[in-house]
Amino acid sequence: MSSPASSPARALPFGRLTTAMVTPFRPDGSLDLDAAQKLAGYLVDRGNDALVLNGTTGEAPTTSDQEKVQLIAAVKEAVGDRAKLVAGVGTNDTAHTIECAKQAETAGADGLLVVTPYYNKPPQEGLRAHFTAVADATGLPNMLYDIPSRSGVEIKTDTLIALAEHARIVAVKDAKGDLAGTTKVLANTDLFYYCGADELNLASLAVGAVGIASVVAHVASPEYRQLIDAVVAGDLATAQEIDRRLVPAVETIMTRTQGAIMVKAALKLAGVIEHATLRSPLVEATAEQVDWLTTDLKTAGLIA
Repeated sequence: MSSPASSPARALPFGRLTTAMVTPFRPDGSLDLDAAQKLAGYLVDRGNDALVLNGTTGEAPTTSDQEKVQLIAAVKEAVGDRAKLVAGVGTNDTAHTIECAKQAETAGADGLLVVTPYYNKPPQEGLRAHFTAVADATGLPNMLYDIPSRSGVEIKTDTLIALAEHARIVAVKDAKGDLAGTTKVLANTDLFYYCGADELNLASLAVGAVGIASVVAHVASPEYRQLIDAVVAGDLATAQEIDRRLVPAVETIMTRTQGAIMVKAALKLAGVIEHATLRSPLVEATAEQVDWLTTDLKTAGLIA
């Protein structure tokens, strides 16, 4: 069994640096595909190997299935083969998830992000059946998304080990924060781990994650690329320095309020998007939150 941490970048299903991309909207709340294409190009130019579309940060709960397909197609047109596109297709209904997976494949996605079914809290047997059915439905590689703080149920270690036997279940976006569990899965499978919690990026890489699926990378892609490269090169001191320098950015984006709110405000501050519009029940950052954001991004060295 090979070690994912030591695998060359060409062997990784989604590279090493991935951003969970926001979905831009116009002031009236309609989908802004031009802005999405601009943002996708900006992120790829700044070192991203892959983009996650239609995830939580992409406001998937409030975009329609048709809009999700339109977004995938538009971003594919913009970035071509320069980056992998991982489409969020997870719902709490297996049949609906399968439908979304097939639509994403047709629209040009390179992989699928399949979140643990939320709210209905299925047992582990149900999770195994759900993830297996979705993986069976297309020819695309699947990244399981383990985020119990949102879904209400974790993918247990033994379940992950069992699911790793499926040829198209190849990766995990890990936002559970159980580093011991992660280590056990890595010791017993060939799954590729991507950290889905920016505060644990360095720690996850240290135990064997091959990359990150980041929110903060919207404004810190070059820094996270340097951090990842330092870990791969065995330069822990450099990785620690970068990780510690980015603490204010991680805190302001991920803890002041909901992440998509602050990231859109940050992208507007940086001039990358024109509008920071979100769909209800999310709301735009307040003036006070934007002030905090500005100060913290300056402290982290991300804006002048």
